[in-house]
Amino acid sequence: MYAQIFAFGSLASLVLCVTGAPTVLPSGEHQSEEELFPSISPVWESVLGIAKDHKKDFEDEFGNNVKYHQLENYKVPQMPASCPISNFSMEACLHRLAQGLTIYTNLLKDVEKVYPGQRILSEAKHYTGLLLRLFKQKMKKPEEFTVSNSSQTENVSTLLDNRDEFQRKMTVNSILRQLFIFLVDGKRVLTKKERRRGRHPKVTMFHML
Repeated sequence: MYAQIFAFGSLASLVLCVTGAPTVLPSGEHQSEEELFPSISPVWESVLGIAKDHKKDFEDEFGNNVKYHQLENYKVPQMPASCPISNFSMEACLHRLAQGLTIYTNLLKDVEKVYPGQRILSEAKHYTGLLLRLFKQKMKKPEEFTVSNSSQTENVSTLLDNRDEFQRKMTVNSILRQLFIFLVDGKRVLTKKERRRGRHPKVTMFHML
């Protein structure tokens, strides 16, 4: 089920590969990623490539002892939620996603304590920071951007301090996995909103990334 992870086909396939759970597109939405975006953003493509590498590195480290999808059992509670499809404007969505990425950026410091110098972590930090800056640039009112969940990093640090080495590794790997899911979900929502606004692909937000 996971062998063909992250083939750049439909968006549903991308979500399936990251979460390990099936995703059903609403009726009538059968466009492929290529149809929606003739030129896929290098930033998004790089992020998804990192997620693929993370899964491989995890399996190399733990072999058959722990499966990648079992990281679901080590999810950190109250992590940032992605933007909903409805009831959110594009501006509100950008603020929600930027808030989430800010929290994840801080959480990556805890990941680094367990995996210092890891290449995947370094790349995740780079592209998360890049997306965060681009989201802020796209906001109409960036001065109103705030992050309300500032205590999340402290809670995670306390959680890790109270766990043994194996549990700490599972937890920080789960944080990385949750970050990639957050980004894929965010891309899916912004894609739908861009399409509903009737923009031509050449002038969509994703070609600015």
